[in-house]
Amino acid sequence: MERSRDVRVTVLGTGAMGAGVAQSLLREGHEVVVWNRTPERAAPLEQHGATVATEAGVAVEGAQVVLLTLFDTDAVVDVLDQAAGDAPTDAVWVQCSTVGVAGTETVVQLAAKYGITLVEAMMLGTKAPAEQGKLTMLAAGPSDTLDRIDPVLDAIGAKTVRAGERVGDGTALKLAANAWIASITAATAQSLAVARGLGIDPALFLQAIDGTASDSPYAHTKGESMLAGTFPAQFALDGLRKDIGLITDAARASGVTTTLLEALGAVYADASAAGHGGDDIAAVTSAF
Repeated sequence: MERSRDVRVTVLGTGAMGAGVAQSLLREGHEVVVWNRTPERAAPLEQHGATVATEAGVAVEGAQVVLLTLFDTDAVVDVLDQAAGDAPTDAVWVQCSTVGVAGTETVVQLAAKYGITLVEAMMLGTKAPAEQGKLTMLAAGPSDTLDRIDPVLDAIGAKTVRAGERVGDGTALKLAANAWIASITAATAQSLAVARGLGIDPALFLQAIDGTASDSPYAHTKGESMLAGTFPAQFALDGLRKDIGLITDAARASGVTTTLLEALGAVYADASAAGHGGDDIAAVTSAF
């Protein structure tokens, strides 16, 4: 696939990430078709220039690249069963959904069954970077196939990290990265809570780490949200809870100690039980 501004891309799944990805592709001049099982979630993209399909099979007709931006393994399997036979035989299917190690193997086997070309491009980032084309893409698959989709990855990401030649290597890197995101967000909430509990202004914690070796822009972004007590969803808390479960399963299967992961699962579960499942992951502060 030559680098051009008119790659025909189908985005299957237009939740917060899929919708943002579609907008970034359109902004870069690509031809975009979108589909979502809840049609009203896809409809607003029409005003940005996307073609909205009512069926997954129709959405992939004529596609050069098909992006799977769905919630879990069951959703990916369902969409592949619906649409795999309707795409051109030379289309590249790009698995962008965080489905874990076992889920990825299921998708790989299904792709082989349908004879489709499958690679990975996990998305590291949240809603705003997806809309701005500033995601970090964690790609995996044969190099020549990844070369073909570079124009698409360049449109939705600020950089692409190639994790390996095997579909599954991108998932492994995404799980490691999301373990960090879950940890640093919960740790920020804990430090703010400790400061508050000891009778000082919790904002002083963010001032204290600012510019030091232990500083993190993410701690400030999520910390400011925690201090304000407002949690507009960039990365929904229940979505991260799902990912923590996948990370824990993968760690356990590979012999990695899960003590911290289990603690993270517990605090995010507490926040979800308090009614924050649909809020941003910064709402984990409610667990403290």
